[in-house]
Amino acid sequence: MLCDLTNGERGAVFLDRDGVINRNRPDYVRRWDQFEFLPGALEALRVLARENLPVLVVSNQSAVGRGLMSERDLDEINARMQEVVTAVGGRIDSTYCCPHAPEEGCVCRKPAPGLLLRATRSFGVDLGRSCLVGDSVVDMLAAREVGIASVLVLTGRGREALVDPRLRDCPVTYIAADLRESVHWLLHEGRSWLWP
Repeated sequence: MLCDLTNGERGAVFLDRDGVINRNRPDYVRRWDQFEFLPGALEALRVLARENLPVLVVSNQSAVGRGLMSERDLDEINARMQEVVTAVGGRIDSTYCCPHAPEEGCVCRKPAPGLLLRATRSFGVDLGRSCLVGDSVVDMLAAREVGIASVLVLTGRGREALVDPRLRDCPVTYIAADLRESVHWLLHEGRSWLWP
């Protein structure tokens, strides 16, 4: 096991959704029939499910705030994603989404720390033992905001993030091809210092 849950201090793996678990769409994933798991994502979630730590999705979903979909649509997509993940032996413990449009200036839209802090409080997470896997500079900045390790995946917008000048001010712990490689790194090379 990665850590002893009896003392109330445990790490977590935070995952962005679009571009990490499923394919990004330029017009947003607005319905379940537009949701497509990325290659290796289900396998990665199955491997994570064996570990004794929360797996928490934290995702900006501005299509709701832009009026392109309803919160009910978003809830249905997330529920069906979770059903598929569970059916193949994986696990997502909870999903936290920011439904606001960027101009609303909320405290939950990444890179603001709101989603991560809400999940941390709900699950009693020790941020010093946690990591965020994302595909954008915004994800890396959110990880920096709360002082956790970050893995940038090259799926989704990951390759664009590599050339974004904001990345220079944002240390990335590891760069991985996809979620499967991220999980392999977390549970092998990253294990000893993330979850002592």
